[in-house]
Amino acid sequence: MKSSLKEVPVTEAVGMVLAHDLTQVLPGRYKGPLFRKGHIIQEDEIDDFLSIGKEHIYVMELAPGEMHENDAALSIARAVSGSRTSLTKPREGKVTLSADIDGLLKVDASRVHAINEVEQAVVSTLPSDVPVTEGQPVAASRVIPLIYPEDRIQSVKAIARAADRPVVEVHPFRKLQVGVVTTGSEIYHGRIRDRFGPVIQEKLQAYGSVVMGQTLAGDDKEWIQAQIRSFVDRGADLVLVTGGMSVDPDDRTPGAIAGLGAEVVSYGTPMLPGSMLMIAYYREVPVLGLPGCVIHDAHTSFDVFLPRILAGEKVRREDVTRLGYGGLHSC
Repeated sequence: MKSSLKEVPVTEAVGMVLAHDLTQVLPGRYKGPLFRKGHIIQEDEIDDFLSIGKEHIYVMELAPGEMHENDAALSIARAVSGSRTSLTKPREGKVTLSADIDGLLKVDASRVHAINEVEQAVVSTLPSDVPVTEGQPVAASRVIPLIYPEDRIQSVKAIARAADRPVVEVHPFRKLQVGVVTTGSEIYHGRIRDRFGPVIQEKLQAYGSVVMGQTLAGDDKEWIQAQIRSFVDRGADLVLVTGGMSVDPDDRTPGAIAGLGAEVVSYGTPMLPGSMLMIAYYREVPVLGLPGCVIHDAHTSFDVFLPRILAGEKVRREDVTRLGYGGLHSC
């Protein structure tokens, strides 16, 4: 049995699927669709149908094992949505997933690809690991035809359940206490103005974190180390060390961080700008050496990893090496 068309009195059509568009004409004011094909008729809409002279309408009767596009899209959206996301009501066969909070979007790309391999099923998302704001659309689902086989929805659900985490979810940002160690004798002696501090403060405030203090360490390796230790001893959740990140012999920051006995994840990233970023962990506290591009470039490797750290993730070596593909932002 396949779906079929049936003429019924509009008063008996509640809950049925409209089989064609219906146009409303208000002379001098409006001419356009009142209801579109595929609309599910509601009790409070009967007078609207009667107002355009539709006492009888054609509706679509679904065969067993078939779903209306709105129901199919909603089923897909529910299958992929995870914590801190909300769904819109279906409209013209599409459902949108939005973020409930400001946070880090996490998307399992492999399962998104697998769902889109199911014939005429659609899941479209933002990239994983990007910061999103409350109310921001992060994904959408739909199916292509008006009537969709239910067995394909079961395939989608099986793919969505194939891992122990949702396909799409939002992780909240933690409010961290951040210590800033500013290196460079030129800044310590007041020869030039520090430009890192205001930029870092603005970036952290955007995520709800605060600078607990900023110290000046000149170019002395042991002094830099002492200030990093001091911030960690005082409870810093993150320490940022600015300047001194080039390969020049008198740039001390990389050696100071490594000399702490820190676990160095990477010194250098395959992303431009931001290739000289250093990521390490000292007593489980992330310590980042920031290159000069953070001052003048809006988006660097620091802006890639900062939201992930704020969301509680530990950066791994493979997270760094994967930045190269698509990582050329300026040169």
